Amino acid sequence: MSLTLPSPAPARTRPLLLPYAVVVWALLYGALRLTWTVAGAPGFGPLHTDLVVVTGRWSVAVCAAAGLAAGALARARTWRPGLAVAAWAVCALLVLSCALLLLDVVGLLIGQLSPAFTLAGLLSRVGALTGAALLHATVLDHRRRHRGDCGRCGRTGRPGRWSAAPVPGWARIAAWTAVAGCLVRLAAQVAVGFGDLPLAQGASAVLFEVGFLLAGVLLPLALVHRWGRVWPRWVPLLAGRTVPRGLLLVPAAVFSVGLVGYFGVGIGQLAVETGTGTFDPGDGRYPLAFFWVAMPGYWLWGWGLGVAAVGHHLRTRRPCRHCAR
Repeated sequence: MSLTLPSPAPARTRPLLLPYAVVVWALLYGALRLTWTVAGAPGFGPLHTDLVVVTGRWSVAVCAAAGLAAGALARARTWRPGLAVAAWAVCALLVLSCALLLLDVVGLLIGQLSPAFTLAGLLSRVGALTGAALLHATVLDHRRRHRGDCGRCGRTGRPGRWSAAPVPGWARIAAWTAVAGCLVRLAAQVAVGFGDLPLAQGASAVLFEVGFLLAGVLLPLALVHRWGRVWPRWVPLLAGRTVPRGLLLVPAAVFSVGLVGYFGVGIGQLAVETGTGTFDPGDGRYPLAFFWVAMPGYWLWGWGLGVAAVGHHLRTRRPCRHCAR
């Protein structure tokens, strides 16, 4: 007579909080966008706008769509892939709308804000990105609840599958794609010359160049090599210790989203201007061909960095206490 041991009870899922957070955000931020549309927005400097792609009444519509998508996800009792795709499409629109946030972040990091910077514009873009992040988290929570094996973490597969596995090939390809994109951008600059852009312009220029190389070469490779998980022997005081996940994942996430969003919008605008013959060369220093090389280079850099970061996240996340995955 065989004895069958009972399987552990599925973990209780957390209360549904994220969808309601999105609804609250949609009401508050949507009311702000509606007020600005009807009564007039504050001045946003030379750019005359805080958002791109979706502005004016369209920004109000996107807020409403985010709230409706979150409400539908809260009511769903099974995995709804169509609804998830629609919600992610709204997320993409929100991310694209705050594409100018990349300029704000870079300016703050190097201590030299753009002449077009305004505090109102920065806060508005942060508000739009907050809504995108909340809605994205809501979709992930919906997937976790209704598609994963574990009721708590939503993961599938065997315990320890990712942590014990070697770096997947797709993550390595993504990392080297990011490096290639960075080098393509650098090659485009070399081709037209550095002209009046010497490092002697000040500490801000030095910080920008150093950050450019760190984010374009060191960061992507750290995401797929052992020295991105354990400090190498030549690092004083830290050798052999585990590299904090956030030290790599936070900047990788910030810059991947920023690069994909900002230069995705830029490439679309460049395509329209090229097709209609309305491209404005400005002072004429950079020809049209420069932008068609540099901007796709930035875009590939962002995509490669983001995909490599996903691989690093999967390999370094802590196992679930309930299912050990």
